[in-house]
Amino acid sequence: MLIALDMDGTLLNEEGNISPENREAIVQAQKLGHIVMIATGRSYMDAERQLRLADLECPVVSLNGAVVTLPDRTIAASKPLNKEDIIPALRWMNEIPDLYYEVYTEDNVYVELNKRVRLEKLSSLSDEEVPEEVSWLLKAMIDQQFQQAAVTYVESMEEIWSKEENVIYKTLAFSLNRELLKEASTRFAAIPGLIITASHVNNIEVNHQDANKGAAVGMLAAHFGIPPEQVAVMGDSYNDLPMFEMAGYKIAMENAAPILKETADFITLSNAEHGVAAGLRHLLEKQQDPEGKVQ
Repeated sequence: MLIALDMDGTLLNEEGNISPENREAIVQAQKLGHIVMIATGRSYMDAERQLRLADLECPVVSLNGAVVTLPDRTIAASKPLNKEDIIPALRWMNEIPDLYYEVYTEDNVYVELNKRVRLEKLSSLSDEEVPEEVSWLLKAMIDQQFQQAAVTYVESMEEIWSKEENVIYKTLAFSLNRELLKEASTRFAAIPGLIITASHVNNIEVNHQDANKGAAVGMLAAHFGIPPEQVAVMGDSYNDLPMFEMAGYKIAMENAAPILKETADFITLSNAEHGVAAGLRHLLEKQQDPEGKVQ
């Protein structure tokens, strides 16, 4: 069985760590011969750092499926964005004060310093000015930046995309103004070869059209000779939907978006309650059941 785990909101707890309970469950599944992999929107460096801190080795699908890396660090697949195509849209976002965005290369996340400052100001607004759910998201985004190993703040994003050696795999945009997000989405949607997804109603994520968690998990399953019906996935957000659509068994976190819960075969505990460990225990018990779908 191939088991794909999302990171933020799934494998990682509220402190941004892999809990001992989740680690133990992963090790147990691996000892039984199952392949446990990571499927995340984070860069490979950040995902690998989390695994290293927990003393785990797993294949990693990073940047929403744009890069697929085997445990020996061999890159099995790579789907970068066409930089020249997206620069006009990136420049437009640069000029919009209320639109925060990040640019992801293989091993780094770039943020313009003045955008970071504005994000911090937004997070300090009152509950009357910012809904509680969005306020929580703002805090989570800022906390995640501190947790990430590879965040670089720059004076101007122009210096990033103008360097030929910088390959861009993903960009993420966030705004309290959903009309601005809609405009950003429209601009990127007009560019051939892109896919626009979201991990929240207040953000969008832009990748190569062939870069999504479902395609990347399917590619790794084929690499290991595992049919889709023997693939199990666990996640919490909209960008996990592609791998939910291709998997034989789907587990949603208790804290997952409603659409994932609606399509899930099983709902586990939240990420704050070691939900991955509970989900893996459920999977391993199900595997022993001759009537179970997952083998």
